Amino acid sequence: MAKSLYLINPAATHHGYFGAEVFRAWGMRPAHTTADLATLTVAALAPGDWDIRICEEYVEDADFDHDCDFVGITGKVTQVARMLEIADEFRRRGKPVIIGGPHATLAPETFRDRCDILVVGELEGIAEQFFADLERGCWKKEYEGGKPDLALSPLPRWDLYPHDDILSGAVQTSRGCPFECEFCDVIQYLGRRQRHKPVDQIISELETLYQIGFRDVFLSDDNFTVYRRRAKAALAAIRDWNIGRPDGPVTFMTQLSIDAAKDAEIMQLLSEAGVTRVFIGIETPNVESLKETRKRQNVGVDLLGLVRVFLDYGITVYGGMIVGFDNDGPDIFERQFEFAMASPIPCFSVGSLMAPVATPLYDRMLKEGRLTAGPNAAPGGIFDTNIVPKQMSSADFQTGLAWLCNRLYSPENFAKRVIRMIDCMGRQRGPLFRGKVGGLKFPTREVSLRVATLIKTFLLSGSDERAIWKDISAAVAAKPETGPAVASALFFYTQARYLFDRAGVWNPGIYGATPFGDGVAGKADERATEHAAAPERP
Repeated sequence: MAKSLYLINPAATHHGYFGAEVFRAWGMRPAHTTADLATLTVAALAPGDWDIRICEEYVEDADFDHDCDFVGITGKVTQVARMLEIADEFRRRGKPVIIGGPHATLAPETFRDRCDILVVGELEGIAEQFFADLERGCWKKEYEGGKPDLALSPLPRWDLYPHDDILSGAVQTSRGCPFECEFCDVIQYLGRRQRHKPVDQIISELETLYQIGFRDVFLSDDNFTVYRRRAKAALAAIRDWNIGRPDGPVTFMTQLSIDAAKDAEIMQLLSEAGVTRVFIGIETPNVESLKETRKRQNVGVDLLGLVRVFLDYGITVYGGMIVGFDNDGPDIFERQFEFAMASPIPCFSVGSLMAPVATPLYDRMLKEGRLTAGPNAAPGGIFDTNIVPKQMSSADFQTGLAWLCNRLYSPENFAKRVIRMIDCMGRQRGPLFRGKVGGLKFPTREVSLRVATLIKTFLLSGSDERAIWKDISAAVAAKPETGPAVASALFFYTQARYLFDRAGVWNPGIYGATPFGDGVAGKADERATEHAAAPERP
């Protein structure tokens, strides 16, 4: 007998740089930057005659009065508190609760006593049996899904999704990553053997998103270019599909490692396909810290030179920046600032090192007695860590991190990096800038206006913000093809400033001081200028 299922992706207790909480904070209708595929995929795996409803708490609250046979809850470590809160409330109301997803796979003991059914691993390989058990009312307490072939993953149920409030669609192209970064939990729940979705499935999903109205799509891959042959085949197919879009091409963002810049063919294909933004985990210019955490792909290369290669192909780089490695001394904050200011990267997601449960880093910190919280500890903010620093006190670490973020995201310094990005950026090789330059495009005119209003309102919010817009707009006017990249960076900046305000660390008064008040203000800026003058190629 057909059943009904209410799928909930809970709100997070810790917001990130790539979120869109700033909309709600500024009294606007909520939105989210990128679609989350978890609920959509589970909905697609359910029998066709089931009644499915999806709730994405980024844009709407869970409805505890919703009448359904089962409630399904997914989430990451940043969502654990809300996951348990929702589960408890529905169980109190007599609804059977199913919990699965990344954190349920990493730390199943957290949920065993707080749900009726626990799913560990991925659902595709067991979906038929799982839903049959639910229909018969004879389900097991726990299911092990494993790591299935992605050819089994269906077309997500976009018809059930609140896509009018989402800025970018998403297509999952693979799961897993072969690298060994000590702090990464992705390889713990998705595996180090990367599994790839067939190229024809990727194109089918892109076509569906295009018909809905999405003109910007995140290629959801933990490292898109790590298997070069597969990446090149996928990019060639995406390029050919994108060229023929009747209402204009799609722009893409993805995650990859910096060594992709060494492969001219893959860079050409990224640009031709319409990839305009990439996220790269640069983490740190401290080579000893990179070695410590086994981020080998970033060792022995000219990081700044390789970043400029991406810009030359018309691709903006968003950088991950982490402080708090064992090899990071008190000077790391100035070193990170110098590196950032020498780069053409406008936006860095700055954060402290965390040891997620089930990672080698967590096990090492546990063994050394340096964990400050248990396996379900979610960072309360971007500055929180569950690790006792090795080379400085916790107080000095927090002081240094706050200084770094204030200096890095002062309007003046942000504007310098944006203008450097504009100066370094070459033309995109694909269909995007052939003829008329296009702007950022979203599923509806209303959400496009919402983004534009947010950016404009922010830029008029203070004298420093108004001043940087004068310089940035002049640079864009001289190079109009960079307009979409600049608009994207400005949107990121509004979210970053919201995060700093929310964390209570935004303090413009410390722009001009060094982290610990040692009277050498300005030295970091001088060294950054020297780095920026270095040759532009590795």
